[in-house]
Amino acid sequence: MKFGGHVMASLLATACGRSVLAFVPASSRLVAKQFNSAAAKSVSDARFHSVASISNASTRLFSAVAEKGTAAAAAEEEEEELPTNESDMDLLKLRHTSAHVMAMAVQQTFPEAQTTIGPWIDNGFYYDFYFPETTDEETGEVIPSRKLTDADLKMVKKAMDKIISKNYPITREEVSREEARKRIEELGEPFKLEILDSIKTEPITIYGIGDEWWDLCAGPHVESTGQLPKKAIALQSVAGAYWRGDENREMLQRIYATAWKDPQQLKTYKKRMEEAKKRDHRMLGKKLDLFSIQEDAGGGLVFWHPKGSAVRLKIEDFWKSEHIEKGYDLVYSPHIANLELWKTSGHFDFYKEGMFDQMDVENEVYQIKPMNCPFHCLMYKDSIRSYRDLPFRWAELGTVYRYERSGTLHGLFRVRGFTQDDAHIFCLPEQLQSEIVDVLKLTQSILTRFGFNKYELMVSTRPDKSVGSDKIWDDATAALVGALDELGWEYGKDEGGGAFYGPKIDLKIKDAIGRTWQCSTVQCDFNLPERFGLEYVSAEGTKEVPIMVHRAIFGSLERFFGILIENCAGDLPFWLAPTQMKLLPVTDSVKDYCDEVAAKANKMGLRVEVDRGNERLAKQIRNAEQGRIPVMAVVGVKEMEQGTLAVRSRKEGDLGSFNVDDLLSELKRCDNAAEEMTKMGEVPTKDEEN
Repeated sequence: MKFGGHVMASLLATACGRSVLAFVPASSRLVAKQFNSAAAKSVSDARFHSVASISNASTRLFSAVAEKGTAAAAAEEEEEELPTNESDMDLLKLRHTSAHVMAMAVQQTFPEAQTTIGPWIDNGFYYDFYFPETTDEETGEVIPSRKLTDADLKMVKKAMDKIISKNYPITREEVSREEARKRIEELGEPFKLEILDSIKTEPITIYGIGDEWWDLCAGPHVESTGQLPKKAIALQSVAGAYWRGDENREMLQRIYATAWKDPQQLKTYKKRMEEAKKRDHRMLGKKLDLFSIQEDAGGGLVFWHPKGSAVRLKIEDFWKSEHIEKGYDLVYSPHIANLELWKTSGHFDFYKEGMFDQMDVENEVYQIKPMNCPFHCLMYKDSIRSYRDLPFRWAELGTVYRYERSGTLHGLFRVRGFTQDDAHIFCLPEQLQSEIVDVLKLTQSILTRFGFNKYELMVSTRPDKSVGSDKIWDDATAALVGALDELGWEYGKDEGGGAFYGPKIDLKIKDAIGRTWQCSTVQCDFNLPERFGLEYVSAEGTKEVPIMVHRAIFGSLERFFGILIENCAGDLPFWLAPTQMKLLPVTDSVKDYCDEVAAKANKMGLRVEVDRGNERLAKQIRNAEQGRIPVMAVVGVKEMEQGTLAVRSRKEGDLGSFNVDDLLSELKRCDNAAEEMTKMGEVPTKDEEN
């Protein structure tokens, strides 16, 4: 009898590391694809003439494909909503049991495999295995450890299907720690001994698959293997992972798998994953020349290219203006500080593994900052504060640096240097709920601007280990819940899931293909005010400790930018596009005119470029489409003579001819209002005049 394992909550945090938690219509993609081929033929002969004559033909083209695109978009939007572990306990049980069945199947197929941990994750589960070197009994030859292949996964899946078909009962047994240790030692599973030692509760629970296999586990599970849907489980890939995330320990092989309640859900999930590949921000970032990770400079460090920087500037400017309008003051803080500051804050004691090594500066030890909050505490403490002064709302786009193992780095989603959209509120207890309401309203306003209007909210309450009195925890939790109730927002509760220093609200956004991303958070903090001795003078003249609120809306600019790119498949909305309009001259004689228009537009704060190549018009249009440029203006001799531009929208097709000033005014309005350019031009074409 062999057994595998499922991780306990405490072990998961170590083994897995910290959690790394404007739709583009299908019509747009279809229009772009069909226009590229058809327009190439229809406009190539018009290179040295007025483009007005091609407007009607291309408009018909866009109208024809728009109907097909609209139908495709509707089908995509009607796609099945997939359940989650949080919303569907039966799905969680299914995935948990599937992890056990996979571990049993691996050990049946490869008896030398040793099991470690196998948790459920957002879309399925994984399991880590150790394959030791073995010795051939006949020859004495040392056989290297097995490296799992795709063919191996197929063998494992067949073994899983057989286990499911036999409909083994899932049994639960309670044993003493000594009995559990005895059983593990008999099987020679050293990793399970470490897991047993990490379990601090009694009794030890074991879940078995019939009499064939068992596992240290806390549950929950389905009742029998026959309840698992064979055709809704798929093994996906193999990756390397160090035991307990420690590069000095054994290298394990991790099998990732996905599991759903029926084959249709699996089909929907696979479709989404195919779409996700097309939206990969790392691929699009390179293709659109937005950012790069320069390995010569070091992993996890982001280089913002000019186009990406233009988008970031728009994001930052909007973020700042919204905060100033809502009563926040902007602050800036240093990138390093004396190590004593981080000891005072507690970060050096509790977060040391996530910090870079210290540096010596004139016989003092300095630390590059992993957080912004201690700096804001020092600023608060710099003066005597009265209850009349509160609340203080201080916001900062502060760049922080955190040590991440190279194996965990992932594009913009997991980096070593990133800019938090940090803010801290220092307020009176009676002000807390109204401040939380305002934070949530601001969060909704900002996220909606970027096309995110579907959220999942969770209130996390007091954990077993915490600081602060019962009253302050009860009052703060009531303020968080009260704020959500006041707004009428639905939310779930994670009992005991709060930070040790206070309760919190976490907000996940849902993207265009149904994925959820952890971005925004609102956290009460009873710890730092005490550690830094923060006070205010009350109306009675006594010194009291203010409530401190940490909050972020994006989380970090880098990660949010990656989410945004994937959400819109690189097709950024007009107000964010690095190049909002490209002028496409059909002859060299109109290039000076194009330069004048671009200069005028850029002076108005628009981002307009002139195509500098010598390609034919069809190629210029194709290049602009591939560059995800939302507006193009085709410029011929007639346009120059009339002071007009023939405008084409990437999403809407031909919009007709505009006087230059009228067009720029409309583009500026769209830029300010975060709207797409849809207005039709009012300048008649030569054919219409006749």
